[in-house]
Amino acid sequence: MHKLFALAAIVILAATAPAKAEDMIGQDLTAAPKQEYFPLELSGTLLKANQTGAITIGYRDASFPFSFKRPEQAEPQGYAIEFCRGVVDEISRELHDKPVRIDYKLVTSDTRIAAVTSGEVDLECGSTTANREREKQVSFSPVTYVAGTKLLVKRGSSIRSYKDLQGKTLVVTAGTTNEAALKQLNDKYHLGMIIASAPDHQQSYDMLAAGKADAFATDDVLLYGFIARNHAQKTLAVVGDFITYDAYGIMFRKDDPLMAEAVKRAFATMAEQGRLVRTYRRWFLQPTSTGENLNLPISLQLTEAWRALGIDAF
Repeated sequence: MHKLFALAAIVILAATAPAKAEDMIGQDLTAAPKQEYFPLELSGTLLKANQTGAITIGYRDASFPFSFKRPEQAEPQGYAIEFCRGVVDEISRELHDKPVRIDYKLVTSDTRIAAVTSGEVDLECGSTTANREREKQVSFSPVTYVAGTKLLVKRGSSIRSYKDLQGKTLVVTAGTTNEAALKQLNDKYHLGMIIASAPDHQQSYDMLAAGKADAFATDDVLLYGFIARNHAQKTLAVVGDFITYDAYGIMFRKDDPLMAEAVKRAFATMAEQGRLVRTYRRWFLQPTSTGENLNLPISLQLTEAWRALGIDAF
């Protein structure tokens, strides 16, 4: 009896909708249409984007290759910037494909969190470590990169580890996890390091290059970036074991559920499209848009983080 009722229903549907049946000829009936997501009521960052037609991205000017801007460039560029543009694409989709302009605002290690929490920027796109302490103030995207603190020194230096910094000057960038970690090590092991804090990574690098510091401590990938950008392979070297491990993410405002879902969907879409892996290859395994070649294969840690997004081809 159930089969007879089902057959009757199919006949009735076919008789009452012949035009639709004709339209479906030649189509793959097994392919489900992609579901678009449109919030019923806007709030937070999406409401702001709908009202102003813009999203403000906070960028760094010297966090190559994640977020940087050269004097001749009209806009910042970099690995993290590309992911943030993917998030803006998703926001536009959720606003029924309404165009969303990107405005850019320069932030530093010291100002970036306050810029997000105050609403000065909507997305912070740089080289920012996601950790529990910061998650008390802001939210983070899925992992974009996994780095670790190491030391940059001049070739010929006797420094091979933070333990060799006793009585020497170490420069760190203010407001970074590297600064906090090295200060903690200095106190714990009574190393007697002289720790100088510079406003941003470029100033930290300049202090080392000028001989005003014996070592510069920050994430290894940024140190390799400075060497590549300054063609300093013969004069500078990255040394030591990892002092910390740091998972990067894109910052956005806390307690903004629609934005959190938009960021999550953006990364799921970029993963499905192969955009995450292509972006990694473009910035770390191929010559960059500005000519540098870092040649840094994707780490096991990042591979595992991205597998959770459904990526299985790297």
